Amino acid sequence: MLRPSLAKIARTVAPVSRPASTAAAQKSSKKEGDISDAFVSLSGAQRAPLPDRFRQLKCDLVRGREEAVVESWSRLLRELRKENDIIAARGSDVIPQVEFADLEGGCERLEEEIKKRGAVVVRGVIPEAEARAYKAEVEEYVRRNPHTRAFPADDPQVYELYWSAPQLKARAHPSLLRVQHHLMSSLWHTSSPTAQISLANPLTYADRVRIRQPGDASFALGPHIDGGSVERWKREGYGRGGVYDRVFAGAWERYDPWDASGRVDAVSNRYDGLGACSMFRMWQGWMSMSRTGPREGTLLVNPLMHLATAYVLLRPFFRPVDEETGPGYLDERNWVFTGTADMTSELQGATPGHGQELTEELHPHLELGRTMVHVPNIKPGDFVAWHCDTIHAVDKLHTGGGDSSVLYIPVCPVTDINAAYLARQRAAFRAGTPGPDFPGGEGEARHVGRPSEEALRRWADGGAGRQAFGLERLAARGGALPGEREVVARANGILGF
Repeated sequence: MLRPSLAKIARTVAPVSRPASTAAAQKSSKKEGDISDAFVSLSGAQRAPLPDRFRQLKCDLVRGREEAVVESWSRLLRELRKENDIIAARGSDVIPQVEFADLEGGCERLEEEIKKRGAVVVRGVIPEAEARAYKAEVEEYVRRNPHTRAFPADDPQVYELYWSAPQLKARAHPSLLRVQHHLMSSLWHTSSPTAQISLANPLTYADRVRIRQPGDASFALGPHIDGGSVERWKREGYGRGGVYDRVFAGAWERYDPWDASGRVDAVSNRYDGLGACSMFRMWQGWMSMSRTGPREGTLLVNPLMHLATAYVLLRPFFRPVDEETGPGYLDERNWVFTGTADMTSELQGATPGHGQELTEELHPHLELGRTMVHVPNIKPGDFVAWHCDTIHAVDKLHTGGGDSSVLYIPVCPVTDINAAYLARQRAAFRAGTPGPDFPGGEGEARHVGRPSEEALRRWADGGAGRQAFGLERLAARGGALPGEREVVARANGILGF
């Protein structure tokens, strides 16, 4: 497995510190923008056909394994048909729920179900009153800084904020850090003792804040998968480490989505898109600041992560014989393998520099209309997490009576790529500019009330909190495997310790 050298990584990261005047003046090299830039459907852009090199890539991926891939596709469609019926019948009840007070025991009892569903709700991570107060703090921060960028500009629902006090407090909260550590270390694993990753040290990824108002239909983000799009098929993307090799070999049942070993060197943002994630986020997640229920501007997930991932990856190799939708349209006999002579460059819903999007038309066997289920009723202080490959969406219309407000906070382990990003993100924090993945500009550099590093260090008064932000030296856990010890030592070097 290829690993970047420390010298090579160091060339890509910002220095540990710089004079305040220089930091304040620095702006990201990316253009200014908002969350819509990350998705073709939100931006209104036209999705152009992929270049011919993607046709060649598809041919290379399955050459010599065509028969095995066809057989695996048939097995997959049969399994999807059965599981889709179960999801449609159970709805939100299918999403596992764990009480923070019983975090370890609850996750252990529900481990198999959490892994199958690819999502979990952890109840009561932060006290409800404290979490609700976060929302009022964000609103006051925006009131004092009316130049804050947001989407849509005329009726903001998602704010281009990364360094407000509530965001920093939540990311540094010891209870959330405990949840992040447990979701990494108890549900993910490494198949190799030399894998260059630590599942014991959660790192912070600074993302946005959403305060969605009743009646909103603008933030209608449909089914999608973050962490890249075409990169899932590219050898220079997820192919580094062979993340999905077993799927392309016709053995999707043997693909383990919870093995982190192959993802260490995977590149999820080869096109430097606005909001396309560079860090390996094992779990995506948000901390709720409001009470929300189904159809109240909340999250939906497709709770068949393993099967859905295999389907998305194999779909570009198959086409319907009869394109007329009807009773037999989804039948496996109506879907045939596209041979080399007829192969196209199409990767349904994948656009370079954007997230992977899904639709009923492009991915019919997922039956998204009945398998995208809402997360259960949520209270302030609940944390919702979903596997990085889980298909998710938001309500098209917020029909509730109150706001639907969350802080986006994913779960990220220590890897070389993640440590390099953390160093650059730390410099962005000190400058008040957006994190490296996000639209550029001055961000919050001139925002009144933007918290200082001293304040952050106070809130992150435990070792884990400061380590997560890259403010203190990381410590390898006792009994750490060789690969973990090595990557933690390298990460400390990247961070300047």
